[in-house]
Amino acid sequence: MSIGRLLFGFALWLCGSFASALAEAIGPLELVQIHACRATSSLLLFRGEGFQQGHSARLEADLKSLDVAYRRIAEPSDRLRQSHELLVTQLQRGVSFGHKEEDVPWRYPQELSKALRDYLIAARTQSSDAARAELPAKVEYLAVQYLSRAYIGTFEIARENSDTYIGQDERTLLPAIDAQLQPLDGKVDPAVAKLKTRWSFLRAALRDLNSQSNALVSTSGRPYAPIMVDRHARSMSGQLLALGALSPSSSP
Repeated sequence: MSIGRLLFGFALWLCGSFASALAEAIGPLELVQIHACRATSSLLLFRGEGFQQGHSARLEADLKSLDVAYRRIAEPSDRLRQSHELLVTQLQRGVSFGHKEEDVPWRYPQELSKALRDYLIAARTQSSDAARAELPAKVEYLAVQYLSRAYIGTFEIARENSDTYIGQDERTLLPAIDAQLQPLDGKVDPAVAKLKTRWSFLRAALRDLNSQSNALVSTSGRPYAPIMVDRHARSMSGQLLALGALSPSSSP
């Protein structure tokens, strides 16, 4: 057998192993992390883009997906149960406020970000092998950070958890995601090629997030593009879930 055929076979095995690993690893404790981030992004989009009905419907669908995944957890810890209830409450509060900036309590952005962080930490803590399935959650968590910065101000990450994605921003997460995607060969698997193309667009925008600055401006000085980032992030996490033979509800 030629070296070329051996390399081709190895690449096929690598891509297959990646998909199999996702299929085995992504359970309800991992899925709730993805859906919690998606629901938060939908709320930010709903308020930031003028209370459009489509964004409201997407938030409701995300909350339903979160509920379905949560109900699949056999024995949620007390910490997870309490944080789940609080996050859902905070998301519903966000819809109830009026349309003006002064209608939103000044502490609400901090309360929302804390509710999301606490929920992600609780779910990740209960998961027995969380790190294997975190790639879609990392993408969606970065999208939340980006949309927060674009619409309501800086998103406060869990800095005390800097060894996990929940305590990291784009400066750590972008190279981490690069490292996870790098071994996959898009020449062998068209789905992987599509995934990497999506990531190249998304990565360019996320690099501009400028989390190290308190000034709410991008690194390049260009306006933020939250709608584009949201679309690509959701599509990419959906592609990753599809590689794991999973099809959670996803809005375009």
